[in-house]
Amino acid sequence: MKQPKTIYKIMLGIAALSLIAFIVLLILGYGQQTGPFLSIFFLSLAIGFRGYSFLKGFTFTVIIFASVTVAMYYPSYFQEINGFDLKNLFVPLLQLIMFGMGTAMSLNDFVGVVKMPKGVLIGILCQFTIMPFVGFGLATALGVSPEIAAGIVLIGSSPSGLASNVMSYLARANLALSVTLTAVSTLLAPLMTPLLMQLLAGQFIEIDTLGMMWSIVKIVILPVIAGLVFNYFFHGKMKWLDDAMPILSMFGIAYIITIITAAGRDELLNIGFVLILAGIFHNLSGYFLGYWGCRFSGMAERDCRTIALEVGMQNGGLASGIALEMGKVATVGLAPAVFGPVMNITGSSLATYWRGKPINDDGEQKEEEKNKTKLEHDKATT
Repeated sequence: MKQPKTIYKIMLGIAALSLIAFIVLLILGYGQQTGPFLSIFFLSLAIGFRGYSFLKGFTFTVIIFASVTVAMYYPSYFQEINGFDLKNLFVPLLQLIMFGMGTAMSLNDFVGVVKMPKGVLIGILCQFTIMPFVGFGLATALGVSPEIAAGIVLIGSSPSGLASNVMSYLARANLALSVTLTAVSTLLAPLMTPLLMQLLAGQFIEIDTLGMMWSIVKIVILPVIAGLVFNYFFHGKMKWLDDAMPILSMFGIAYIITIITAAGRDELLNIGFVLILAGIFHNLSGYFLGYWGCRFSGMAERDCRTIALEVGMQNGGLASGIALEMGKVATVGLAPAVFGPVMNITGSSLATYWRGKPINDDGEQKEEEKNKTKLEHDKATT
C-alpha cells in the first residue's frame, strides 16, 4: 500500500496536539479559549484524511464540522458584513448547485423510469412516505418547539440529493437507478414536499403551500432545467465547468450550514445534541426501512442498496433554502443543517461496509462471470 505523504502525517499530528490542548483548556475551565484549537483540530484532520484512501471520503464532512465550530464560537462574523445579510446569498448559491446538478444529468437519466419502472416506483414511494412520517414521529416524540419540529419534518419531506449517487457508487449499488431516482424525486419535489409539509408540519406551524411550491420551482426546477439544456448543447466543451461545479457545490453547502449555525447558535446550544441523535435515528431508519422494504418486494440486492441510500439521504441544501424562504432559517433550518453532516457520516459508513460485502444476486454473478470470460478470451487472443 502506498504510504501517505509526510504533510498528511504532520497535519494529523497537529490535529492530535490541538485536540489535547482543547481538552486541557476545557478541564481547566477556559472554555471560551478553546475555539481556535477545536477549529484547527478539524481543519488539520480534514487535510490529514486526504492522505488515506479509506478516510478520504470523510474529508468534506470534517470540513463541515470545522465550519460549524467556527460559527458556534464566533457567530457575529457570519451574520452580516457592512450591513449585508449573509443569508441573502443562500438562494443564489442553491440555484448554482442545482444548475450544477442539471449539468451532471441528461435526458437519458429519465429513461430509467421506463427501463426500471419497478425500482423507480418503489424508490419514489419509499422516499416520500418513510422519511416524512419518520420525521413526523421523531418531531412529535421529542417534544421540541413547533418550528424545530417543522424542520425535522421538512428534511424528511425533501428529495434525495447528489450525495446519494456518490454513496451508491461507493456501495457498488445500481448507480443508474440512483441517478434516475434523484432526478425524478427532485422534479416531484415542488408538489410532494409542500403537500407533505401541509399534512404533517401543518400541525406545528402555518404552511404556505403555494408559496413553498414556487420556492422549490425557483430554487430547484428552473436551475436544473437550465443545467440540462446547458449539458445538451455544451457537453464536453467546457471541462473547467465540470471540474468547478463539485467544488462550488461543496463550498455552497458549507457556507449555508455555517450561516445557519451562526444564526441559530443559541437554539443549538440548547437542543443541538438532541438533533444529532435525531439525525442519526432518522438516517438509520431510512436505510433500514428502505432496504428491507425493497427486499420484501423481491428486488435485487444492488437495487435494495440503492433505494436504501436514496431514502436515507435527503437534499439538506434544498431544505435549508426552503426554511430561508419561510423566514425561519434560524429555527426551521436547524434540523437540515444538523442532519446534513450526520447523513454524510452514516451514508459513507454504510457505503464502505457494503463495498466490502459481496453481492449475491444471480444477475450480478452472471455479469461478473461474463466479464471474467471475456477477459480470459481477450488474454487468449492477445
